[in-house]
Amino acid sequence: MEIAIIGAGAAGCFAAANIPSGKVNVTIYEKSGKALQKVKVSGGGRCNTTHQLFEIPELIRRYPRGEKFLRKTLYEFGPEQTIDWFAERGVTLKAEGDGRMFPVTDNSETIIECLWTAMKERGTKVQFHKSVESVAPASDGILIHFADGTGARADRVLVACGGYPKASSYQWIEALGHTIAAPVPSLFTFNLPGNPITSLMGVSVPEARVKIAGTKISETGPVLITHWGLSGPAILRASAWGARELHQCDYKFKAVVNWLNESTDNDVRDKIQELRRDSGKLTVYKSNPFYLPRRLWEFLLSLCGVSDEQRWGDLAASSQNKLSES
Repeated sequence: MEIAIIGAGAAGCFAAANIPSGKVNVTIYEKSGKALQKVKVSGGGRCNTTHQLFEIPELIRRYPRGEKFLRKTLYEFGPEQTIDWFAERGVTLKAEGDGRMFPVTDNSETIIECLWTAMKERGTKVQFHKSVESVAPASDGILIHFADGTGARADRVLVACGGYPKASSYQWIEALGHTIAAPVPSLFTFNLPGNPITSLMGVSVPEARVKIAGTKISETGPVLITHWGLSGPAILRASAWGARELHQCDYKFKAVVNWLNESTDNDVRDKIQELRRDSGKLTVYKSNPFYLPRRLWEFLLSLCGVSDEQRWGDLAASSQNKLSES
């Protein structure tokens, strides 16, 4: 039997690695010149491989879309099976505080080498620079035609080509009778051109709340300030759950970050009043009562018009209001 896999990403390579050898020949056709490119950059180059959430009903609820479709699959092959699969091939995974799991090497090359070795050991062939033009049933199987004028025959075709920036890339799939839900970006960072907060690139807050104004989108988790805007798990989750809403507004939206997570404006005001009463002689810049990263704390104070020598006891009401809202 001949099996053709379209796409040499994580899905395509993992599928190939799990197809029994013997009388089954597997060939992967990849549009680009490299395999597993997104795996390489996943998790900041560490590759977040699975999650330490083993309760499948709860895990399924974490997926923004496709809950019903994924239910059976995750019961058959969930995080525990993923951990075991890699362990059997010499790769140990570790869990971080938020449940994400990475190889203990903290290097995505570990996962890439494992997947590549596993599929090559069963005899998988890979052909690069093969852009699919059409897939058509024939009397003796399935015929695949490529943009370079060549073709291939297969008994089964597994489509694992991932997302494309243009829906036209899916036309050959639609021609087979499938319905395509228009793809939109997901799991992206927030670009804030010209926003002064980018001067704090590298600063991270371990537990912040991110809300998209005018929507119900709200996520909690680590937030990282980058040279282009905001990133980190909370931002990525917000973009995933709001993928279609954010696409509909052409990615022009207001992101509200509560750097103190669940603390409210009133909580902050109460703390400020306490400081004014009990620590009035302390300078605001030096005290940092909310335990924010120093650079972020000083940045927020500057936005509120608080001077370097300002004391809590002399903090104007207008500055108190601005600080509680920051």
